[in-house]
Amino acid sequence: MKIPKRKLFLLLVFAYVAFSLYAAYNVFFSTKVLSRVHRVVKKETGWNPWEDEQVEYNSALNKKREAFKQYLGKIDKNKPKRYKVQIWGKAAIGLYLWEHILEGPLNPTDKVAQWREGELQSGKIDFSFYTGPAVVQGHVPLDMNSLVLVLNGREQQKVTYSTRWLEHVQALVQSNTVSHVAVVLLGNEHCNNDWIAPHLKRNGGFVDLLFVVYDSPWVNDKDVFQWPLGVATYRQFPVIRPNAQLITSNRPYLCNFLGTVYKNSSRETLMHILTQSGLEKDCISTGREKWLPQETADSLRRYQTALAQSELTLCPVGINTESYRIYEACSYGSVPVVEDVMTPGSCAAGPSSPLRLLKAAGAPFIFISDWKELPAILDRERRMSQEQRVDRRRRLLEWYSSFRQQMKERFTEVIEETFFKNG
Repeated sequence: MKIPKRKLFLLLVFAYVAFSLYAAYNVFFSTKVLSRVHRVVKKETGWNPWEDEQVEYNSALNKKREAFKQYLGKIDKNKPKRYKVQIWGKAAIGLYLWEHILEGPLNPTDKVAQWREGELQSGKIDFSFYTGPAVVQGHVPLDMNSLVLVLNGREQQKVTYSTRWLEHVQALVQSNTVSHVAVVLLGNEHCNNDWIAPHLKRNGGFVDLLFVVYDSPWVNDKDVFQWPLGVATYRQFPVIRPNAQLITSNRPYLCNFLGTVYKNSSRETLMHILTQSGLEKDCISTGREKWLPQETADSLRRYQTALAQSELTLCPVGINTESYRIYEACSYGSVPVVEDVMTPGSCAAGPSSPLRLLKAAGAPFIFISDWKELPAILDRERRMSQEQRVDRRRRLLEWYSSFRQQMKERFTEVIEETFFKNG
């Protein structure tokens, strides 16, 4: 059947218009065309370079971003104002931020997956989170211009890696792709973090906010905030949900200490006191010459069992006073007995240091200055009734839950105020 020329012409015009509308939608309105950090299927052995990002490309991206903002402005006039922030987790403490503080979901649930992501709402902010070895430098969605970068600055190798990420984000800021940047930093245990100082906005850099672990003297609660070390997510320590059994069970041990015993340290003193005072029968303890960096499923299970079966968890100082063990003990309602002494380095000194963040939050711990106080502490423990112990566990678990909620609210409010106060 022969199609009339007029109908054929109209069909071609219709097809052209439809295709043009579809293309325009994908260019201006689709947030998935240029979305998030790049995902790679195969983990690369070297650094994924960003030198091929051209100025022309960034210019085109910004035009699309502006068009998209105008489009959103037309359709969202009557909706409550919400903001979008993307978190790039390039350090294990990112999981503590996301799962333990913000209580966000992660997919896939496999902890060793190359790529994991999640979304949640907190306050007026819609957070998205990306972590894993396969997260490499990329772009933020068209409707988002705010980033939180989670970095590790504990040692020089980590600093070098983190600096490369900062340089990438700086390039995004310079191209007007990103407007606001915050960094959550696992700081150096001696509080030597000078490498990141030039990147702070107060020093002419581009980082608006810094949340730093340990008692840094930089903390001013304006643009630098102290952040909790949290649990050892790099050893796969999980989120523990309180339950009746955790609160009311009869715990067979008064205390526990499972950790490395360094030569000529207070940990040697602690082990000596446990042995010489006949207190080993009251405590689950072991003195390992070296802590293995890769936790096995069996060693993690033994450690969690020790926390769940002990009234107290002994927390001697290491390189820094703050340790993962403090937060892991709180997760199980085992009261941390914290050696409250300053360690060498450049961390802030003062009446409330060390552990000023936890002390300011009213942490219900037992603080001691010398392990010689331990026998008297354990003697008091023996005289406590089960009812008193259950009540103390409940109060500790409630405090820890409240502390994490306070950190969530603080984190959200600080970002809202700094990034979006004129929005």
